[in-house]
Amino acid sequence: MRWLSRIFTAFIAALLCVQTAAAQSILRDAETEALFRDMARPLVVAAGLDPNNVDIVLINDPSINAFVVAGQAVYIHSGLINASDSANQVQGVIAHELGHITGGHVIRGSEGAKEASGISLLSLLLGVAAAAAGGGEAAMGVIMAGQQLALGKYLAFSRAQESSADAAGAQYLSKAGITGRGSIEFFKKLANQAYRAGYSQKDLADFMSTHPLESDRISNLQGTYEKDPAWNTPSDPALEARFKRIKAKLFGYLAKPQQTIAAYPLTDNSVPARYARAYAWHKDAFLDKATAETDSLLKQSPDDPYFLELKGQILLESGRPADALGYLRRATEITANQPLIATTFGHALVATEDPKNLAEAQRVLKAAVARDRENPYAWYQLGVVYAANGDTPRAQLASAEQQVMTLRYPEALRNAEAAEASLPRGSADWLRAQDIAMQARAAIERGRKRR
Repeated sequence: MRWLSRIFTAFIAALLCVQTAAAQSILRDAETEALFRDMARPLVVAAGLDPNNVDIVLINDPSINAFVVAGQAVYIHSGLINASDSANQVQGVIAHELGHITGGHVIRGSEGAKEASGISLLSLLLGVAAAAAGGGEAAMGVIMAGQQLALGKYLAFSRAQESSADAAGAQYLSKAGITGRGSIEFFKKLANQAYRAGYSQKDLADFMSTHPLESDRISNLQGTYEKDPAWNTPSDPALEARFKRIKAKLFGYLAKPQQTIAAYPLTDNSVPARYARAYAWHKDAFLDKATAETDSLLKQSPDDPYFLELKGQILLESGRPADALGYLRRATEITANQPLIATTFGHALVATEDPKNLAEAQRVLKAAVARDRENPYAWYQLGVVYAANGDTPRAQLASAEQQVMTLRYPEALRNAEAAEASLPRGSADWLRAQDIAMQARAAIERGRKRR
């Protein structure tokens, strides 16, 4: 019954996907997000969507998965990046998920769930009637059969959506001039993973699977991809090189240090290997080794903003914020004030505890939140600056921004109301404090109703 429990879990998860996505941990990194944007842009355009409105979000989860929820965001698990061998494979996944967005599958998913729940409810009523007539075993049989039929109905609906997304993804890859080789390679990888995990194709028979069988998907798509003019087009070498860096960086950041050293041994002097080891050494508090790896990268590429960012981060987190400033300032300049890097720079300025740095910190952090409002740590640091400058109302407003993003609604409400009471009436900050207070009150009320 192992496969049945897995399928039923998937059924429930599909119905609760929005809550699941909200509960998972999002990983944010400037270099990774830049790569995702560049990988996805031609596919997003091919799908007829605006690249400025589509987000590719990295989730800290070791499982191999990607999904969409309401809106135009594709969520990719860190485990999928680790399992992928190329940027082209990830592009195949992104193309498929864009097919779900353009197909309105998240919205239409409720249709399948509603129909399945109707069957389930009918079987329950028939079972009750049978029980009332004295047929206890018959009643149980009716109910169980109805539940199985409902589940099968929903899974069939899900498989149809997955097949539709496969076809749409193939279309977007073709239109973007990107080979589908990575897509086929990744499906083969999934099939091998299932086999190694002990799930046979018989276990994952059509009736009890949320997705078409990998073998069927490969069979259906192989011919389409091979006929496409882009089939023999090599994947962009620049994207592939960047992907290797990101994969190594992510592994070094998330894996245990000993696992990183095993995957990227000291004999490997490639850029990705040194990058991964730098994160591993830093994570394990081997400052000298982390610094040596990072310095070797900077010697090779002195103006690489992400190597500069790492060097500054190592210095900052080892208690040397003043020494970090030059590296982080340069990284911020090279990336034209990229908000995540600018936030780290602002943090370093604050951490020096030098009043002379507060004006620059405020300027840097205000620019960061203006470009990326969904960054709670930037708001926290900006609040620290406002408080140090004696601007209590704006410190309270910045705290409210950070707290509402981290779902701390009671604290957000208190700070928003306090800020509203002191800020100039009718000002932009006063209006924003009102908005946060209203949002926090509504969230608190929803929580009360659920109890």
